[in-house]
Parts: sequence; C-alpha cells; structure tokens
Amino acid sequence: MMKVRVRYAPSPTGYQHIGGVRTALFNYLFARVNNGTFILRIEDTDRTRYREDALEDIYETFQWLGFHWDEGPDVGGDYGPYFQSRRIEIYREYADKLINTGQAYYCYCPQERLARIRRMQTANKMAPGYDRNCRNITEGERKEYEDKGIKPVIRFKVPLKGSTVFHDKLLGDIETPNEDINPDPVLLKSDGYPTYHLANVIDDHLMLITHILRAQEWIPSGPLHVLIYRAFGWEPPEYCHLPMVMGKDGQKLSKRHGATSVREFKKNGYLPEALINYISLLGWSYDDAREIFGLDELEKIFSLERLNKAPAVFDYKKLEWFNGIYIRKRSKEDIKKMIMPFLIEDGIVRDPLTEEEEKLIDGAVPLIQERLRLLSDAPKLVRFLFGEIDRYNIEEIIPKRLNREKTLNVIHEVRKILVDFGEYSDEENEMRFRGLADKLGVKLGDILMPLRVAVTGTRVSPPLFGLIKLIGLKKVLKRVDSVISLLENQSSE
Repeated sequence: MMKVRVRYAPSPTGYQHIGGVRTALFNYLFARVNNGTFILRIEDTDRTRYREDALEDIYETFQWLGFHWDEGPDVGGDYGPYFQSRRIEIYREYADKLINTGQAYYCYCPQERLARIRRMQTANKMAPGYDRNCRNITEGERKEYEDKGIKPVIRFKVPLKGSTVFHDKLLGDIETPNEDINPDPVLLKSDGYPTYHLANVIDDHLMLITHILRAQEWIPSGPLHVLIYRAFGWEPPEYCHLPMVMGKDGQKLSKRHGATSVREFKKNGYLPEALINYISLLGWSYDDAREIFGLDELEKIFSLERLNKAPAVFDYKKLEWFNGIYIRKRSKEDIKKMIMPFLIEDGIVRDPLTEEEEKLIDGAVPLIQERLRLLSDAPKLVRFLFGEIDRYNIEEIIPKRLNREKTLNVIHEVRKILVDFGEYSDEENEMRFRGLADKLGVKLGDILMPLRVAVTGTRVSPPLFGLIKLIGLKKVLKRVDSVISLLENQSSE
C-alpha cells in the first residue's frame, strides 16, 4: 500500500481563513494517524493578486497554531520546488504533451471576443463558457495567427459526450455529464503561467499525493481534474470533499458573520489550542459525548469515517466557551504573559512594568482567570486597579430593590465593617456581610452590589473580597467615601 501523502495548497492572496485552516488541520491529522506525510505547497501563479504579507501570514499562522508540514518551501523535501511560480517549465512541458496527444489545443481568441460571448450568454440566460471556436482550426489558420504575433492560450479538450465519474470517500460516486463540465477551460495562459486546473493536477501527481482532502466547494472541479489525469494516463488520488463551514444563517462563513481570519482570532484573544479543538469539530466528531481534545489526542484518533456530510455551523459563542476552558488550563504565569500585550495596547500599563504594577497584575491574574473568555477581556477586568475611577453611574450603585436613602444607609454600614476587613479570612468576611444583611433586612446582593460598584466602577468584576485586599483598604475606603458623598449630594439637590 502506498504511503499516505496529503497536501495543503493555499494561495497567498489573502490572510488564512478559518475554513482553509480547518482543511489544513484535517490533512495534517490524516497524515499523522496514517504515519504519512503532510506537505505545504504555495499556489502562487496568480501574480496579479499575489501578496507577500499573505505568504508570511501562512507561516505565522501555523507557527502560532503549533502544527507544521513535513515538506514545504521552508523545510525542503524531495519533490520541490514547493512554490508553483518556480515550476513554470514543468507545466509548459506537460501542456505541450497534451497538445501532442491531441487532448489540448491552441486558442487565439482575443479578450474582446470572449467578453462578447459572455455578454451574449448572459443576455440569453445561457450557461457561461467558451464556445470552442478554436477547437478545430486548421494548421493553416494556426500559422496565420502565429504570423500575426498572437500568443495563444492552451485549452483542454473536454469530451463532448458521455459522463465522468469519480469516487469521494465521504459522498460516494459523483457523476457529471461532460456537457455540464466547464467547456474547454484554459490550462496554460498566454503569458506561460498555468491555471489552477493544470498546475494542481501536475503537482499532485509529481508530488505523489495519495489523498486530496478539500472543501466541498471544489466538487465542481473534480470531474475536470479527473479528465486531465486520464489525459495524461495517470491515476487520480482519492478524493474526500470536506463539509462546508457555514454561518448560522446557512451562508458560507464570511466577514459578515464575524472574525474569519486566524490573525483576527489571535488579535481578539483566542488561544491556539482552543481554536484547533473547536475547528476539529467542524464537520467531524469522535463520539456524542467528548468535546475537549488536544492536538496530540487528535493525531491518534482522527479518521475520515467520522466526518459528517452536512455543513458545519460556526458558533462564535461555542468557540468562546472552548477558549475559556483552555484559559483556565493555563498556568498563572502563562496568563500574565498572554494578557500583557492587551494591557499595553489598551494603555493601562507600559513596558517595563513598575514594581507596583507587577504586584497588581500578579494579584489580579488568579482573580480574573476564571472569568476570562477572551484574553482581550483582561483590560476591562483590571482597569480600575491602575487609576482612580473618574465617575460613577448612580443607577448602577442603587440596587433594584432599594432606593437612594436605603442604599446610602447600607453603604454607611458597610464602611464600618470594612475598617478591619483585612483581619479576617474571606469566609469570615462573608459571614460578617451576611450578618449585616440580616440586620438591615436586605439581601446579601443588595449590600455587595453598591460596594462592588464603589470599588471597581462596574457591577461585573472578579471576586470582590480578593480585589479589596489587592487594591488596599486605604484606596477602597476612599472610593467608598466618594460614593457616599455622591449619594449625599444627590439627596440635597
């Protein structure tokens, strides 16, 4: 049995999309499970859309995600070059072979004529495609074009009759009438560069690719590629078209649904292991119970048999849930290191930290780690630690069950037991506050809410008692006094 060889072949025309990374991950896992080889090939023959930063993004994305290829532009291998732009002579050679065997032909149609055909087809609601004008030109006609200096493209001769069948490991046999296949597509452009269809087939054959795992949007290309393989006398690889990744509205995942590029997810504060775990479940499942998988586990259990045929729906809330789980798995030191760029970008601290800032962050990490869904949540959870609270919202200070007078009375009483707060444990302080609530005839939350807003400026914060000890009693009492003054001034108006 031939050793498994799979590839991920992105075009460096934009940043790495989550759907493409899912394809790369499934190829990588399939290679690992089968003790095979995972290859990166850069399909960069579209020179008009090529972007150097998009190429760098490919390398940076997978370095961040933590899995890599066995062969590729940066690590080498026996089947390079791994940039298609450096394989141009190979494509020309094989295109000529198709010409010589009569399975491809030169086309001299100018762009103006092709545009006119497209307009006519659109106006008459006809299927788009080339009209095969040059398919049967004579040698004399060809020489006439050549003498005029017209540079031709090379088109593939799609059979006019019959149908083409290929087998998909997930979807079964897929049969397409040849009349429905893109009529005589261009294989080699007039500038000598190949189209995707020619380069893809030649490279997969010469690189000994055994399985092609790609998204179902590529199914329409399958019959054409099989025909090109057969034209060369080659056996096609095995196909497996992966379920699409959709938004909740049933449309293909795009920017209108939210972040789609990996660099956006990274910038928003997602962890690589959370992203890998989540996208591994987009169209694949191990069983009906388990959801948490590390990359090392996936490398052992992944199989094509557990793929789903139906499209996968990308759920941002579910991804946040995964991210929270992996944040809680990380050490306190890791979390501190990971939230620092967000604190610096937000202007809360500068690098290097002062001794006081270091102390506050070290103390805050254990308090906020349980509440983080995204690393980018950190600034709003710790901002009040690093400066004074400019203003308070009266409506947030007053609990729903109390009015201003009762709230003012509560805060006065709270202040009294705060004076020796540091002398008690968290459990003891909780008992003291519960006792105060019973004494005042209010709920515990009606006591803690005004205090939380006074200390942090917001109703949502990390555990309150830990924050009070971290901030320091002197600063806490000052903030409580500011809230008392605010409520008292309002009553006198």
